[in-house]
Amino acid sequence: MPRQANKGFLLRLDPEMMAEIEKWVADEFRSVNGQIQWIIADSIRRHRRTKSSRKPGG
Repeated sequence: MPRQANKGFLLRLDPEMMAEIEKWVADEFRSVNGQIQWIIADSIRRHRRTKSSRKPGG
């Protein structure tokens, strides 16, 4: 199956949240985009929202 291109969208963050993410980015040596992608992926894993973590029939 061919890999699909990433889908972009506009995300609005309040200045305080953006400042916190930028501090985190500096500590992790990532881009803001990369950090936000990691935060979302980590949240999905933690809340068991990936296909591989769902129970059969659910």
